[in-house]
Amino acid sequence: MKAMKKVLSLAVVAAMALSVFACAADTAAETEETQAAVDYEYMSYAEYDAAALDTEVTVLCTVMATQSWWEDQITVYAQAFDGDGAYFIYNMACSEEDSEGVAEGATILVTGYKSEWEGEIEITDATFEFTDLVQENPMEPVDLTADFGNDDALIANQNRNFTMTGLTVEASGDNGEAFLYSWDGSGSQGDDLYFTVSNGETTMTFTVESYLTGADTDVYQAVEALNVGDTIDVSGFLYWYQGANPHITGVTVN
Repeated sequence: MKAMKKVLSLAVVAAMALSVFACAADTAAETEETQAAVDYEYMSYAEYDAAALDTEVTVLCTVMATQSWWEDQITVYAQAFDGDGAYFIYNMACSEEDSEGVAEGATILVTGYKSEWEGEIEITDATFEFTDLVQENPMEPVDLTADFGNDDALIANQNRNFTMTGLTVEASGDNGEAFLYSWDGSGSQGDDLYFTVSNGETTMTFTVESYLTGADTDVYQAVEALNVGDTIDVSGFLYWYQGANPHITGVTVN
């Protein structure tokens, strides 16, 4: 019986040792991840939001989507790493080789200037560096159905990934078209798409940005197939141009 107790005691000690080792390993990993975040100097989203226009800013952000790379530049839709807001980074300097890594899920450190164009708050003249950080808690799209058509309410979510549901497709052109190629209907397939929707009380104009989601994408083709009177749900990024001008990335006809 004493021998049995001794064997059991040794087993318990071994198990406790393994548990302590595992906890120490987890703590070390957490410390290493925290230290990695500390190693980068950057603004919180709140600090960025409070910064004056035309001042230099440095932000840590995770890529949500990009527009087409062109002439060593790429435009990025990104969420703040702290999860408190989102950025539109316009024509960031980027080599063609690096553009392959600036993809959804990549976390990058961006330095540029906080700028404003027709109401859109964006980061311009930007450069970046890759980081090895992983966004553990991606921002969920915010449901802005209740704020439809209310710029005062929507402005607080500028550049966020959002959804709206139960909207009605209205005529966009003089001839009753459900959508237009280019804002005035002067374009052709491959150009930006513009379409008008309502919630029964007011209307908004949505855009399918061709550099973001071109003619070969599901959302582009879904808008081309819309009919006036369709009820739809949409998702996208809350871009701004003289008011809310969302860049739509998803359309579902109900």
